[in-house]
Amino acid sequence: MPSPLACPEFRRLQSRLGRRELLQWGSLGVLGLGLGDLLAARGLAAPPSAAQAGSLADTAGFGKAKACILMFMWGGPSHIDTWDLKPNAPREVRGEFQPIDTNVSGIRISEHFSHLARHADQYAIVRSVTHDDPAHLSSVHHVMTGRHAPKVKSDAEPPSRNDSPHVGSLLGKLRPPAGLVPPFVTMPWNVLHPAAPGGTAPGQNGGWLGTAHDPFLITGDPNAADFRVSGLNLIDGVSPGRVDARRALLGQLDAGAGNPFGRVQEKAFDMLTSGQVRSAFEIVREPAEVRDRYGRHIHGQCLLLARRLIEAGTSLVCVNWHQDGQNFWDTHGDNFNRLKRDLMPPTDRGFSALLEDLSARGLLDETLLVWVGEFGRHPQITRGNAGREHWPWCASAVLAGGGIKGGQVYGRSDSQGGRPAENPVSPADITATIYHALGIPADLLLHDRENRPLRVTEGNPIGPLFG
Repeated sequence: MPSPLACPEFRRLQSRLGRRELLQWGSLGVLGLGLGDLLAARGLAAPPSAAQAGSLADTAGFGKAKACILMFMWGGPSHIDTWDLKPNAPREVRGEFQPIDTNVSGIRISEHFSHLARHADQYAIVRSVTHDDPAHLSSVHHVMTGRHAPKVKSDAEPPSRNDSPHVGSLLGKLRPPAGLVPPFVTMPWNVLHPAAPGGTAPGQNGGWLGTAHDPFLITGDPNAADFRVSGLNLIDGVSPGRVDARRALLGQLDAGAGNPFGRVQEKAFDMLTSGQVRSAFEIVREPAEVRDRYGRHIHGQCLLLARRLIEAGTSLVCVNWHQDGQNFWDTHGDNFNRLKRDLMPPTDRGFSALLEDLSARGLLDETLLVWVGEFGRHPQITRGNAGREHWPWCASAVLAGGGIKGGQVYGRSDSQGGRPAENPVSPADITATIYHALGIPADLLLHDRENRPLRVTEGNPIGPLFG
């Protein structure tokens, strides 16, 4: 029976796939992370050397950021209705929304981004993101890792350890935080599409770096009254004293045994008993007015929790658009109602509050914010259901903080938003820009499981974005 969330592109792609590849998404476990596995990443990596960094250390923006919040708009947001409106295009292209002025002369965005319009001086809009992969899953790998998926143009290939590591996984390896907080956190889930044969998108974990570099996965709704972060609370009935006793017993058992996991176990115990670590995850500590400013919804509260984790020392937090049961930003039908009712208001409220909050705390200059999806939407509105289909050939992304010069637009799409007209940018270039801002050369070589030297990304940093 077809899924009620079936995506037309999936059906078209399936016609070109073999039986072996048509895996049932329900049989795939969401790739998560145990506390011990996560901590195995700590202390085992060194940052790039000065020789590896080369002349990049002297270029604009290199190493300006200390952390990154990646806002991933799962499903593929319509660039034409958000950041790159075409008011002079035919009605079947321009759609229902009107552009509005921002606080930067000449930059106009959608009327449903009224809060963000007041902050255009703090972010840069890239209107020329482009690639040629119309599949959700393999496109996610491209965006999240800066490298093409092992199998491109495929919604049937689930995650594997042959995948390239997520940018957060590499940051955790190359720039591990000094404290006890996880280096890489994902919330509120690992993205998957119920109608995609492959289910969970690849490129969201450590890939060939191994499970030790997978994200610390926070699931659930931080806006819920009973929200708790699994894995950071002691089992009911187990006091801190009992934990210390068990820790001592384990130490006695391991003494002289050369236990390779001893250091990992120590870190795990430290996290469980550290009030500082637990408090970073406790969003209830935030004042009610701050929580209200972000919006009392799952997306806004995830962004607020991301800010808390960055303050505590986490290197990268990936906030995925949540499971909303309505195809996410994949608006094949009812595009305009979905955008103005369900998708754009939480984005407008949460993103603008994050900009305000980080700026007020003096953290925006050292925190890179990236808003991006896996592709854009078709310029032509689908007749009959007011939807827009997948369109990888042109999309928009937004970057702020971390050395990014705000109040600018980089790249330009053509008159109908179908193709870049100047300065095309690949998803890998976005990833390379993240690395650049965080002080990791985009041409840094790492060795995969077969000991092959690979660049951390196939892209190159977008230099003009940096002030």
